[in-house]
Amino acid sequence: METENTKNANHRTGGAVRRVVELSHPIRHGMVTYPGLPAPEISVHLSREASRAHYSPGTEFHIGRISMVANTGTYLDSPFHRFGDGPDLAGLPLDGLVDLDGLVVRTVGAQDRAVDRDALLPYPVTGRAVLIHTGWSRHWGTDRYGAGGHPFLTAQGAAWLAEQRPALVGIDSVNIDDTDGLDRPAHTTLLAAGIPIVEHMRGLDQLPLNGFRFHAAPPAVEGLGTFPVRAYAVLPTEER
Repeated sequence: METENTKNANHRTGGAVRRVVELSHPIRHGMVTYPGLPAPEISVHLSREASRAHYSPGTEFHIGRISMVANTGTYLDSPFHRFGDGPDLAGLPLDGLVDLDGLVVRTVGAQDRAVDRDALLPYPVTGRAVLIHTGWSRHWGTDRYGAGGHPFLTAQGAAWLAEQRPALVGIDSVNIDDTDGLDRPAHTTLLAAGIPIVEHMRGLDQLPLNGFRFHAAPPAVEGLGTFPVRAYAVLPTEER
């Protein structure tokens, strides 16, 4: 469900309160992100019981192990995901992934699942994290999520965004492209323009249209174009 396990943290500084909104799905053993891709395998490399032999009495640790494809959970695509000569995860500038001015484009309830240029035109997107809220994340964890018929960004919409130069584009759908076809115009156009993509988001219903800061940094892994992120938004402080 859209709001399942959506955890919002309130942080108080003096008399001011700011709210942090979770925008990523937890990664669990055996979960399916995208149909046809293997599920993550989470296991124990060193158990707490076994670790006791290595430390002083009363001291123990857990070392876990995870095996997964890079396209797991809520993840970010760098240009290297689509283009062999594009920046990989380690090549992305950090200031283009964190503390971004956020903008939500709401298309929930639209009759057309295609998010076209006309749906984007009213918004000032340049330099911002543009998050497309379709409501599809309500199907996460069900067969419906990846069964097709999901919302997507059109080629014309992606071309307009590439011209306007947002910092990043995210969507709460199974793919930013229409998977009914074999071409991927939104990925191709945005990543060719150096604009990272975040897919499989959630919690966008918890955000205002603007006025928040967005963060979604993957680890700086060389030779990978995609990796899960802990995406979140920080809403402005309010006096209490």
